[in-house]
Amino acid sequence: MTADASDVVEIRGALARLRRGTGLPVAFGGLVDAGHRRIRISELSGNDTSALRSLAVTSGNGLGGKAVALARPCAVADYSSSRQISHEYDAAVAEEGLRSVLAVPVVVRRRVRGVLYGALRSAQPLGDRALSEAVAAARDVEQALVVREEARELLAAARPQRARPAGGWEQVREAHAALRALAPRIGDPALRAELLGVCGLLAPGGGTVGVSLAPRELDVLSWVASGATNAVIGERLGLRPETVKAYLRSAMRKLGAHTRGEAVAAARRVGLLP
Repeated sequence: MTADASDVVEIRGALARLRRGTGLPVAFGGLVDAGHRRIRISELSGNDTSALRSLAVTSGNGLGGKAVALARPCAVADYSSSRQISHEYDAAVAEEGLRSVLAVPVVVRRRVRGVLYGALRSAQPLGDRALSEAVAAARDVEQALVVREEARELLAAARPQRARPAGGWEQVREAHAALRALAPRIGDPALRAELLGVCGLLAPGGGTVGVSLAPRELDVLSWVASGATNAVIGERLGLRPETVKAYLRSAMRKLGAHTRGEAVAAARRVGLLP
């Protein structure tokens, strides 16, 4: 999958967190080139030279390539003399003055999407704390990329509305609920706005006919419409079941409904739900 600007921003932020969390003076990384099994180093933090910039690291080669091939973190105490890795990139690493280096892959849906590196300019073992902090930074990137991919998939599923087959509206309603649940987790403002915009297209009434629900009330009602139980809704939205019930009661009161089904029907009549 092709990386976009927001994916690169995630890598940049993770490198800053990696340096703060580990105290390592240098961090760098990048994402997989589209159509290739190689990482393009695009982001550097704490570097003294440009030797590593745009370096293409092929799967299996060097420390980062080993991390890509194995899909797990790797580290060496002295890069240039290590017998655990191949040495295609020694010149660039030496020019930057790096000795002790760790590499952590960013793995999304079982595919390596990038690599984060941290490094010292002295030859010494990197402790468990440094490695765990680097892994945590990579997990942050993974989570952000997963959420973004889920959002794009939901957008693709929700957009086509013409010639919808029988039962298609149930898919639309599920997509609408999932999009609303996902939107608050999206860090990219443009993508979040696009998600909410599609929600608006799927339910065009938007409360313009005298009924207005709070965002969380509408989130809960969207999942009710898809047939989810309060327990499932709580899991999807990160809410306690009691909180789900409270939002649902409030929505029912505003809609003049006495049951869950009446609330969903009323919300659809006024265009709040697809």
